[in-house]
Amino acid sequence: MTEQPIHWETDGTSRIPFAVYTDEDRHKKELERFFYKSHWSYVGLEAEVPNAGDFKRTVVGERSVIMTRASDAQIHVVENVCAHRGMQFCRERHGNKKEFVCPYHQWSYTLKGDLQGVPFRRGVRQNGKVNGGMPADFDPKDHGLTPLKVATRGGVVFASFDPNVESLEDFMGPTILTYFDRLFNGRKLVVLGYNRQRIPGNWKLMQENIKDPYHPGLLHTWFVTFGLWRADNKSELRMDAHHRHAAMISTRGSAGQATGAASQVTQVSSFKESMQLHDPSFLDIVPEDWWQMEDPATPGRLKALEAPAGGSEGHKVPSVGATSMPTAVMMTLFPSVILQQQVNSVSTRHIQPDGHGAFDFVWTHFGFEDDTPEMRERRLRQSNLFGPAGFVSADDGEVIEFSQQAFESKPEHRMLVELGGRDVGETDHMVTETLIRGMYSYWRKVMEA
Repeated sequence: MTEQPIHWETDGTSRIPFAVYTDEDRHKKELERFFYKSHWSYVGLEAEVPNAGDFKRTVVGERSVIMTRASDAQIHVVENVCAHRGMQFCRERHGNKKEFVCPYHQWSYTLKGDLQGVPFRRGVRQNGKVNGGMPADFDPKDHGLTPLKVATRGGVVFASFDPNVESLEDFMGPTILTYFDRLFNGRKLVVLGYNRQRIPGNWKLMQENIKDPYHPGLLHTWFVTFGLWRADNKSELRMDAHHRHAAMISTRGSAGQATGAASQVTQVSSFKESMQLHDPSFLDIVPEDWWQMEDPATPGRLKALEAPAGGSEGHKVPSVGATSMPTAVMMTLFPSVILQQQVNSVSTRHIQPDGHGAFDFVWTHFGFEDDTPEMRERRLRQSNLFGPAGFVSADDGEVIEFSQQAFESKPEHRMLVELGGRDVGETDHMVTETLIRGMYSYWRKVMEA
């Protein structure tokens, strides 16, 4: 690689060079160190392959992989690269098959990835003699598809090319694992639908975006106006010990006109006091039992955030006594996935890099098998807040694109992430960029930058 050194203004990570997002050799190094070694990557939900023979094509980093449910009822993940001539043989995104057959030369594999058939392996008999064929010592057991190590938890499937990767639980760490288990608590998952979009920006920018509580109440008119996520909401920011993963936790506050100490939110341009919904059912928010969670610091004790004052008439703020359960928890598992709960909408968001300047972003909206029909409809309706054309998320795709354009035009410059100081640490408020600083402290260590 011809990776060029980049200049960091400080030993910390409060000033991030634009070159972090623009160098192709550095991007290849990231793929090796974050996606192909020592890390778990999200590949899907068990509910996407419920039956024997079901498969889903997806990616780990920039490598095409296939998640399968084999005849043994177990989930396997194999690389989508034929052992013969290297063709990506699987082209469908989803389906059901008894075997995989490469169309180039029809080598066939089991759903576990074992090679089971090679045309003309023993040659072709012509005129009383055998012509061609594979060498006598050719053993199909040595030429299967590349298998990945697989871990599942709560119906979510992760995979790694590194056979020596630490356990999934150790990878998440106890703090993030608590929030993960809150959402994926053992109930059977049901897939409700997908969105896909291509965003012309560096893949890390989406990790940053969901580690950034500064922007939602400023950029997103919907969030600040209807009180779903803004700076005066009761909130917490939590990280794992390495600062690579994070959880942003918020409790919905008042909608409409804010008063008293909260009135400062009315001064931002994205607050639209006069905004009304033609369909008020988008704010038909129903508290769910699983929103309440165990306190990571005190096992066995339920944790709840204090409820902010001033609930909105007609739009009840879910509460438990004098406390309120988190109505939004946004988890970032570095490097590959965002796990979302925004009120009753739940989804995974898979980050799929494609070069240093673009990534595909795949949303999987889901619910739970024991949801009532009304709750399932509510989840689907609220999912329209998100995705490529969502009332909220369309903004994020645009600002990432515009940021990448600036990085490419001025790679010698740097960004400033000093809100809340220059240190890294958990907080009980959202007026900080500490989670971004934390992620880059980990990035600098692994990348030896």
